[in-house]
Amino acid sequence: MSDAIGKSCPPAEAGRVLGGLLLVLSIAACGGGGGGAATGTPPPFPPAISLTRVAGGLAQPVTITHAGDGSARLFVGEHGGRVRIIRDGAVAPVPFLDIANLVTPAGGEQGLLGLAFPPGFAARRSLYVNYTDRTGVGNTVIARFGLSADADRADPLSRQELLTIVQPFANHNGGQLAFGPDGLLYIGTGDGGSGGDPLGNGQNPAALLGKLLRIDILSGAAPYGIPPGNPFGSAVWSLGLRNPWRFSFDRLTGDLYVADVGQNLVEEVNFQPAGSGAGANYGWNIMEGSRCFGSATCATAGLTLPVAEYLHGNGDCSVTGGYVYRGAAAALRGIYFYGDFCSGRIWGLRRNGAVFESALLIDTTLSISTFGEDEAGELYVADYATGEIFRIGTP
Repeated sequence: MSDAIGKSCPPAEAGRVLGGLLLVLSIAACGGGGGGAATGTPPPFPPAISLTRVAGGLAQPVTITHAGDGSARLFVGEHGGRVRIIRDGAVAPVPFLDIANLVTPAGGEQGLLGLAFPPGFAARRSLYVNYTDRTGVGNTVIARFGLSADADRADPLSRQELLTIVQPFANHNGGQLAFGPDGLLYIGTGDGGSGGDPLGNGQNPAALLGKLLRIDILSGAAPYGIPPGNPFGSAVWSLGLRNPWRFSFDRLTGDLYVADVGQNLVEEVNFQPAGSGAGANYGWNIMEGSRCFGSATCATAGLTLPVAEYLHGNGDCSVTGGYVYRGAAAALRGIYFYGDFCSGRIWGLRRNGAVFESALLIDTTLSISTFGEDEAGELYVADYATGEIFRIGTP
């Protein structure tokens, strides 16, 4: 989970922080392909945006998604272990899923963290949840749940644990689940916690922590299959991550965006063109963002550096990754939205040919715990503090 959820934002460090300065306004894209670059003349950037409240009354929302089944429902995961349905702006009174008795009760960076519906959900009638359990300090569990006879209710007794990762510390649990364009399940894991990655998980390809995992859970292999092309012959797809709270695939191009929460100084957004990324090393704990971590110099050869980053300060402290907008508002299409949990600022990142450009879009008072996407490609943002959901649009 975002390092800031469940605790106060860290104070700025004198001499090291530049008041939330956006460091990367235009960076050459690494690698080719992906089809992310716009054709023709792109709309003006940055665009003006607006936030429209669509629902409230939720308890610490941490994830927003859809089922892809034509129902137009939004599914919102609550930190304490419940999944709620929003339909036509109203929150259903009965939870879609309630596993509050299974998740770590302490809160902070633990609890229900991620939710994903597989392609063909209407026929498969199952969903996947990422949560920390009540074993040890709170281990990471990836579990499958089936639907009940009621399409608005999952069956908590149908739980099948697919993957359990022992956590050495309570923080840095990652949490995101997402099915990629290849139909495989991607899982973001933090480095195991404490501070500075004391166990060296981020750079250890044999560890499942500090990684982006890729597993096959739709082919029938039990409990899951290792897809051909995974670079280490394990569930590990890429490494060098500290706490990738939120990542997403562009629904149009298949490009991957990974926002990784920083340690003391830098928040970052990483990018992989569609069809690439096997064995990518995002640098942690050799680097924090584009800066060497813990030393004045470091070896950067072979590392994938961020395409956007910003410094702590001026209220900024913990990045929350979002999605590339593919909805009805032409001015917003192709822009990747991301924000900061502590400051409430929302930025836009746009790939324009061979470069990325990033700009502040709006300064809010929201505690931005997650962004979400509906079936039509419209984007949403959650306020963890008030339990409200807002739709992103144009004025």
